[in-house]
Amino acid sequence: MKKFAAGLIAVAMSVTMLVGCGVPANTVHSVDDLEGKTIGVQLGTTGDIYAEDVKDAKVEKYNKGADAVQALKQGKIDAVIIDAEPAKVFVEKNDDLEILDEPFAEEEYAIAMKLDNTELQTAVNGALKELKADGTLDAIKANYVGENAGKNPYKSPDNVSRDKGTLVMATNAEFPPYESKENDKVVGIDADMMQAVCDKLGYELKIDDMAFDSIISAVQSGKADVGVAGMTVTPDREKNVLFSDTYTSSSQVIIVRKK
Repeated sequence: MKKFAAGLIAVAMSVTMLVGCGVPANTVHSVDDLEGKTIGVQLGTTGDIYAEDVKDAKVEKYNKGADAVQALKQGKIDAVIIDAEPAKVFVEKNDDLEILDEPFAEEEYAIAMKLDNTELQTAVNGALKELKADGTLDAIKANYVGENAGKNPYKSPDNVSRDKGTLVMATNAEFPPYESKENDKVVGIDADMMQAVCDKLGYELKIDDMAFDSIISAVQSGKADVGVAGMTVTPDREKNVLFSDTYTSSSQVIIVRKK
């Protein structure tokens, strides 16, 4: 009987230990709650930069936003700071997660170029101005975000000249809906936007997928002509690359577990 009772106690203790090892309850309900918490970010992104400023927070850096989200689901971190549009995609696919109503920060996205490439900057800004004026940029975003997503994909005009040669775009295809992989092809808002810019300027577009924190180096070294990856204009980045005019605005948000 003693052995039997001891066995029951051991089983009960094991069950208790298993329950105790479960995913912890969410304790982040506002921006202020991030203080002292463990925050997941994608390495080199604006979320990474902002998270470092949160008081007493521990910042876990992941190569992919999806990896940070998975860590959140597993209870390894308390929250994820990431761009609003990718956040919506992740939450749509994970019904145990939610986005806090309060945004973490507002930001603007632009195209990065080599510091001395003012000629390309002027040309790109001219193309962006035309694409904004004729509604092309809004149409491209609407094809990936909202109720009409997927209904009106961007198509290059017929008989577009490609006499300027090839323009290489460095990106990180882990940031839907701005860029992601579909059958080994990089697709998304940024890919279509740059295709539209190239159509205006007479370039053939080539997209080079790489780690996010390698993009600026690729532009600086000339490996890529532009860096386009939902990249926010920041003072530190402006020391290393030249930026185009803003092509869209967004916000950094906080993803947490629902419970």
